[in-house]
Amino acid sequence: MTQALPHGSWPSPVTADHVAAAGRRMADLRIDTACSPPRLYWIESRPDEAGRNTVMYLGDDGQAQSLLDAPLSARSAVHEYGGAAIAVHDGTLWFVNAADQAIWQRAAGAEPTPLTDTRDITRFADLQVDPVNDRLIVVAETPQADRQPQASIETVALADGRRRSIACGHDFYASPRLSPAGDRLVWLAWQHPDMPWDATELWQASIDTDGTIGEPVRLWAPSVSLFAPVFDPDGRLYVVCDADDWWNLYREAVPTPASAVSDDRVFEQLTHEAGEFGVPQWVFGQSTYAFTAQGRLYAMLTRDGRWELGEVDIDDGTFTRWPVAHDFFEHLHVLQEDVVVVAADAATPKSIVRVAADGCPTVLRAGDGLSDVARLSEPRSLSWPTSDGEIAHGLFYPPSHDEWVGPADERPPLILKCHGGPTGATSTALDARIQYWTSRGYALLDVNYRGSTGYGRAYRARLDGAWGVADVADCVHGAAYLAEQGEIDGGRVLISGSSAGGYTVLCVLTFTEAAAAGASYYGIGDLRRLMASTHKFESRYLDRLIGADPALLSERSPLAHADRLSCPVLFLQGLKDRVVPPDQAETMVAALRERGVPVAYVTFAEERHGFRDAANIRTAIESERSFYRRVLGIVATEDEIDLAIDNFDDSARQGAP
Repeated sequence: MTQALPHGSWPSPVTADHVAAAGRRMADLRIDTACSPPRLYWIESRPDEAGRNTVMYLGDDGQAQSLLDAPLSARSAVHEYGGAAIAVHDGTLWFVNAADQAIWQRAAGAEPTPLTDTRDITRFADLQVDPVNDRLIVVAETPQADRQPQASIETVALADGRRRSIACGHDFYASPRLSPAGDRLVWLAWQHPDMPWDATELWQASIDTDGTIGEPVRLWAPSVSLFAPVFDPDGRLYVVCDADDWWNLYREAVPTPASAVSDDRVFEQLTHEAGEFGVPQWVFGQSTYAFTAQGRLYAMLTRDGRWELGEVDIDDGTFTRWPVAHDFFEHLHVLQEDVVVVAADAATPKSIVRVAADGCPTVLRAGDGLSDVARLSEPRSLSWPTSDGEIAHGLFYPPSHDEWVGPADERPPLILKCHGGPTGATSTALDARIQYWTSRGYALLDVNYRGSTGYGRAYRARLDGAWGVADVADCVHGAAYLAEQGEIDGGRVLISGSSAGGYTVLCVLTFTEAAAAGASYYGIGDLRRLMASTHKFESRYLDRLIGADPALLSERSPLAHADRLSCPVLFLQGLKDRVVPPDQAETMVAALRERGVPVAYVTFAEERHGFRDAANIRTAIESERSFYRRVLGIVATEDEIDLAIDNFDDSARQGAP
């Protein structure tokens, strides 16, 4: 039997410990096909070890085993976001070590040792093994004095770590891939001011029988985004392209020899889905499709905010969805004739799952779930009218609890959640952070504002020139829509977001009166300062999102209009963040303190862009809960962190129902 208690004050079984445990992430799946049977490896984060990344493999007994002991940690820092930090072949593991960014190797039964010079400042990512020529092929990023890092494609000899440059001159490189015969090497490249989801080029170099790599030749430069080049077993090259508005699969119209040197080969479109086989390349090594040894093509596709898993007919391009309950997938690979993938849904945490062609799944490595401790809130796909006659999208989570409901005359407060990027997307995967709020009586709208991926290139492009305007409008209209539908209390809207999402938070709080308070996780307050201080990968990002006009950058910067921000704000910041440096938060905090606006500032000395340490994850979410409860005047029913809020009088709490 349920009892009534004000929304936001429900005692919850979902604790900050659950949120911290959910920080254990599995990524960078790799299959060692030289082993018999093939063996699965992956990177797994350890929040209880300050976010250290170990490398796991699945033993013959089906048990997961760790290959790296502290302090070793597999994490690349290329583009700051990294990815694809491991490679495996015949029982040997190569990995980028977080502390020195050198490539290390660990042979079966041996201790890890450095392959490249640990004193060198070059960073590596997207490791690929060339076993025939005893080398790795990698993306390298070398810092330069007084200028941006230099990017290149390089080989690294397995015998002595000797390096040789294959390609340089572009601002960015990604996805070096070898053909099955070992006679072709392809990769993606792009230039400022484009991001990889704007425009990329496909390049190739031939490989002679003695291992000599030829001069780079451009294969395709379609002036749109290319993603994930992959060879089929016969050596025919496939790639994802969004020329028809959606990231669909394309392939070489006719397989051509590696020795061909003409630019712009003909690629034909294979799939014609109103959905996306691609994702934004924030990190290296993402995989959405793969071939079996027999040439079957397995793939994952997203549409309307949810993912599907299935098979593509290589003759007519038809995508057939498998009957799998999960609706979120990432890191797809082939293990013999099956798919191995990170899968999840609203009730299931991200787990490594093996899926047969009939859609039957087997869990190989389970994530940390919540179904045994709480009644989970089920997301509902939502679309609503927004500014300019457009439609925005998101996932709505109502409050949910086994024992408590809100009073009949009270609607719940709403938390607007803004994903990062801003070229990113929401996820239907079970998220302990969301359930933390809904199990306490909050509603939550996870906003796929214009500019988000998964809805086609045109939707993604609607943020061009409109960042800080269109995303803000979508959040504001989303809250208004839910209030009109009677789902939430429109007078108790909160907003939370990280990185680019933190910028949207500060814009909503500064330029509108839609929210009563907000939490900015390493968000952006001063766009001009950001352009002068951020890292190379995003240093020209604003050219497309806003433009380079200093006046316009100031117009869109919350710091320049801090006098218009009068509601309470919580800032949470890692002090080693190079993507959004701490001065972004510090200048905003100082401006609000001086004006007497309620403000709280929580810092984490060792965190970078995103919090990985379990203790810090707990502190962050507990601080946010204390902050919301106090500014809304909700009576506490649980112990909470002692959060210092400047310029705030608890005795005059506002907004209590």
